[in-house]
Amino acid sequence: MAVEVERKFLVTSDDWRANATGASFRQGYIDTSDETTVRVRIAGDAAFLTIKGPSEGMSRAEFEYPIPLSDAQDMLRDLCRRPLIEKTRYDVSFGGKLWSVDVFGAENSGLIMAEVELDHPAESVPLPPWVGEEVTEDPRYRNSALSLSPAPGTQAP
Repeated sequence: MAVEVERKFLVTSDDWRANATGASFRQGYIDTSDETTVRVRIAGDAAFLTIKGPSEGMSRAEFEYPIPLSDAQDMLRDLCRRPLIEKTRYDVSFGGKLWSVDVFGAENSGLIMAEVELDHPAESVPLPPWVGEEVTEDPRYRNSALSLSPAPGTQAP
């Protein structure tokens, strides 16, 4: 079984921006009846269907499959709840790890989060100076939750 292990943090400054490369993401969630999430994502010119199980701390089962771009566009339009998540994801290297910094738009405009994937839950990583509060276990900061209710402190455009 594939397992995602990640930590998430709020970003406190723009110091991460030097040499960061970004791609536009658009994603939506198909409603389920439990803690499982089904996500449709367009990342640049690629599209994916992702199924995630319930969170156990910073870990959860994750299965991701490439799908045709046109299928993803149809699913986002016809099957996913509103609002969709719009963000630009930047790749930033720090401390021997690749960090993802998400700059959110639309209903979550103003929110910037960084996440790092770990090999195992006990792995220790140095934290960049541009991250602040850890929100790994705060359900309000899951993308699936952000599609239902904007993050604290964000404003719709």
